[in-house]
Amino acid sequence: MNKKMICLIKHSLNKKIKTKWFVAVNILLAVLIIALSNIDRIISFFGGDFENKTKVYIVDNANVYDNFKNYFDENAKALEDIGDYKVSKAKKSKEKLKEKIKEDEIIIEINTSDTNYLEAEVTSYNTISMITSTLISSTLNSIKNDYVILQSHLTEQEIASLTSNVEITKTTTNPDVDTYKDSEYKDILSSGIITIFIIPFFIFIVTLTQMLGAEINDEKSSRGMEIIISSVPAKTHFLSKIIASLSFVLFQTLLILSYGAIGLIIRKIFSGINKSGISNVVSGYVSDIFKSIKSSGLLDVLLKGLPIFIVLIVVSFLAYALLAAVLASVTTNIEDYQQIQTPLMMIIMAGYFLAIMANAFEGALFIKIMAFVPFISVLLAPVMYLLGQISLIGLLISTIIMILTTIIIYHFGLRIYKVGILNYSSTNLWKKMFNSLKKEQV
Repeated sequence: MNKKMICLIKHSLNKKIKTKWFVAVNILLAVLIIALSNIDRIISFFGGDFENKTKVYIVDNANVYDNFKNYFDENAKALEDIGDYKVSKAKKSKEKLKEKIKEDEIIIEINTSDTNYLEAEVTSYNTISMITSTLISSTLNSIKNDYVILQSHLTEQEIASLTSNVEITKTTTNPDVDTYKDSEYKDILSSGIITIFIIPFFIFIVTLTQMLGAEINDEKSSRGMEIIISSVPAKTHFLSKIIASLSFVLFQTLLILSYGAIGLIIRKIFSGINKSGISNVVSGYVSDIFKSIKSSGLLDVLLKGLPIFIVLIVVSFLAYALLAAVLASVTTNIEDYQQIQTPLMMIIMAGYFLAIMANAFEGALFIKIMAFVPFISVLLAPVMYLLGQISLIGLLISTIIMILTTIIIYHFGLRIYKVGILNYSSTNLWKKMFNSLKKEQV
């Protein structure tokens, strides 16, 4: 890399990074990400009750308290409620408890019934939330079932047989079915992969193309392009824009990740004060997903395809940057660039929506073909590979096609770029582009 290219890259990056809007946007991003990572702490600071325990007092007139507490705690954990409950047996009568009931207290009186075995009266200061109401209702129904069984005078063996879960054996007749292709696993992928991979990639691609178009058109509008091209070859200028834009996107990605890490560190520091609330729910959810992915066999599949994933992503970013730079070079202002980049945006959107709906299109020939189409493949092929709809060989072929496409774009795009950056006329745009392809390699 020569000194002129390094100088152009530094100049381009300084124009993006050393600006007030970049600092302001990143300060806003840092504040938002850190705040979202600690949203329950913030709500609690301003009077929220994320960390307050809801106290449930049981006035037990049916001798079922132990059963109630066990079922209630189990149900609360299964529902992953962000609230926190403390169940205890009342030492006072319901009337005395009602006299001093507080906002975060619930009184449940359980009595026997001649017609319905058990009945309950629930008293609270405010209206009970739907989740809390569901917890109480499901718990009371569970202990009622146990109570009925005990009153039926069945033997212990009969009770055990009656209350045990139905044993289900799953059998598949397709010899090619793998563990990681089951429906439960696909549900995890459809929500997890879109959030972790597809959406960030989509956002960064849009940012990359917009940034390249704005910078190149800015240099053309200010006539600075003529001065630059008189000092450096078009090829050097072309490559410097690509490297600078990719470096900027990478830098911005690292900043966003660092903001998230700071938010988690802050949460960790203050988690010693009270470990209940959202943090436990999130960590438990992530742990459950990881266990499901590991047991399903996805981890092995992911590790096999990871090197190809990385190559496909890097090459696709480069291809999008090359194409955006070529399109920007033949326009004279940002308005023209917005129009000419519409097909590129439509390609990105197509890949985005196809990746989202890949699970629904399982087995369709159309979706398999689209996994090999350049620019779309970077969003679609990894998802389809993880869903088991294409093989590792298919993923590799998709990557090779993308590499060849990138080489072709660079080879012919450079010719268009050389002619386009010094063109200030918007007439016969496509004719000039095709004529430039006939010129010798620059």
